[in-house]
Amino acid sequence: MTSWPLPPPMKRALELARDAEAAGEVPVGAVVTCAGEVVGEGHNRPRGLADPTAHAEILAIRAAAAVLGSERLENCELWVTLEPCAMCAGAIVHARIGRLYYGASDPKGGAVEHGARVFEQAQCLHRPEVYSGIGEREAAALLRGFFAARR
Repeated sequence: MTSWPLPPPMKRALELARDAEAAGEVPVGAVVTCAGEVVGEGHNRPRGLADPTAHAEILAIRAAAAVLGSERLENCELWVTLEPCAMCAGAIVHARIGRLYYGASDPKGGAVEHGARVFEQAQCLHRPEVYSGIGEREAAALLRGFFAARR
């Protein structure tokens, strides 16, 4: 098996996931890039912000929209350590993110390859290109360690 170096945006997303873990949040990090430049990033903060919508993807998308001055992020890429949930997949659709790269699959809460499969629904107004498994080993190890420590 060949081990490829992680792209810099996924490396940064993993750093952000570690920041989330250090803050007692589920370790998920996300980065939005546009033309190869980071324009938004975030990590899970629902507990810290007392906001159930403060997922890494939502925070990164909000930051990118503010930096770019537009709610449409059509030429942007989202890099996230975990398969997005239905809420985050919906935000990806509304933001018109061009490409989604994610690390670990989430059979319980994911909504891209699992569950609702948001992008496959006839009502879905936009479908990003999706690439999974990038940084999967690292992202999955972070999540396993986080939940094992709490059991």
